[in-house]
Amino acid sequence: MKNLYLVMPAYNEAENIETTVKEWYQVVERVQKDGCQCHLAIANDGSKDDTYERLVKLQARYPMLVPLDKPNSGHGATVLFLYRYAIEHEADYIFQTDSDGQTNPDEFWQLYENTDKYDFLIGNRNHRQDGIGRVFVTKVLRFIVWLMFHVWVTDANTPFRLMRVERLKPILAVIPQDYFLCNVAISAIAVKWQERCKWLPITFKPRQGGVNSINMKRIIKIGRKALKDFHTINKSLKKSGQ
Repeated sequence: MKNLYLVMPAYNEAENIETTVKEWYQVVERVQKDGCQCHLAIANDGSKDDTYERLVKLQARYPMLVPLDKPNSGHGATVLFLYRYAIEHEADYIFQTDSDGQTNPDEFWQLYENTDKYDFLIGNRNHRQDGIGRVFVTKVLRFIVWLMFHVWVTDANTPFRLMRVERLKPILAVIPQDYFLCNVAISAIAVKWQERCKWLPITFKPRQGGVNSINMKRIIKIGRKALKDFHTINKSLKKSGQ
C-alpha cells in the first residue's frame, strides 16, 4: 500500500468535527510511520452550520487534512464524490467512515492488517447503539439486496470500509453518478462478483452530536428508493455483461 485516503462526508457536523479529526488523525500519523502516504479528506456537503470553516482552521494543526466543500447532494453522492477524488489523487486504498463520531478509530487496524488477503474489508455492526430505526433500515436493505441481486450481504451499508482501488474502480463504473445507496451497491456487487470480501465486527456508538433523522416515514421512502435504484444497477450490470 503506497497511498491511503481516509474519506468522510460531513453535513452539519460542527459539534463533532474537531473531535473526529483529532481522533482519526492519529490513524493518519501511524500509517505514515509505516511508510505509506496518507490523507484525511473530509467533504462538507453544503452544511448550514460552520462545519467547513472549522475544517479549514483545523488544517493548520493537521497538515494531511484535506477540507473539501461542495453543494448539498446527500450522503451517498458525497461518498461517491470522495471516492472519485481519492482515485484522481492516485489512492491505492480508500477507507470510508462518517464524521459523526459513531465509529472507533482503534478498530481500523483489524482491516488494515488484512489488506494482503482481502480487497474489500467492511465492518459488521454487531452491537449497534444508534437506535432501532436504523437497525431496521439495515435489515430492510439486506432483504432488498437479496431480492434484487440474489446475494446475502452481512452488513451492506456500513460506513466503515477499506477498499482496494484497483478492484473498486470496475464497480464504480456501473454505479450511476450521485447514487443514493452507493455503499450498499458496492457491497452487493463485490459479493456478486466474488471479490475477496471480509466482514469484521465493529462497535457503533450513538451519534456524538446533532439529531437522528430516521423515522418510519423515511424508512418507507428509503425502501422504495432502494428498489428503484437497485433496478437501475441491475440494468447497468446486464449491459456490462455481468
